[in-house]
Amino acid sequence: PAVVTWLEGRIDAMQEALQPIDKFTIPGGHTAVSLCHVCRTVCRRAERRILELSGSAPVLPEVCAYVNRLSDYLFVLSRKMLFIEGKDEIVWKKR
Repeated sequence: PAVVTWLEGRIDAMQEALQPIDKFTIPGGHTAVSLCHVCRTVCRRAERRILELSGSAPVLPEVCAYVNRLSDYLFVLSRKMLFIEGKDEIVWKKR
């Protein structure tokens, strides 16, 4: 639980400098940003597998919470990196 709380604190701290978003963001703009999105995807996949596992074996709720918060952290980190680099986020536009 302490690590989840720590992640939430880092997420909140990074978001203070960022504008709220209301559109789907597309990974890119910088190599490190893209890597954060790849890592986030891996976390989401792990989260789905953990939830699947919880149907047949005991899984601590803290494990699910941690992986969920970690993926959110990576998303906000990618946004913060773009902000630091002075680059705009790439948003999905309907054709």
